[in-house]
Amino acid sequence: MSQTLNTTFATRRDAELAIERLVQEHGIERTDIFVAPEGSANSAGEDVSGSDQASAAPGQPERTDGALNGRIEVSVDVRNDDDVAVIQAAFTEMGGQAAKG
Repeated sequence: MSQTLNTTFATRRDAELAIERLVQEHGIERTDIFVAPEGSANSAGEDVSGSDQASAAPGQPERTDGALNGRIEVSVDVRNDDDVAVIQAAFTEMGGQAAKG
């Protein structure tokens, strides 16, 4: 039975780590994974991470122009019921929370 699992992440980095785990370790097809801001505004997540961090570029100040306008939503179309627990575990391990709606 086909279904879609959704979660949200506080940072783009956390979302990307979850996606890479699903693809590389569990064989989930990238074409079955969708990423978008939770709301209608462009967003890199709620929290500063990645290149927005002060430690990302030595000698450079922390950026203040990151689009921190809400969480990052990741959706996965699941075709195999055996993959549901694997996907949910990867979401949880990387800090995913239940998506709204």
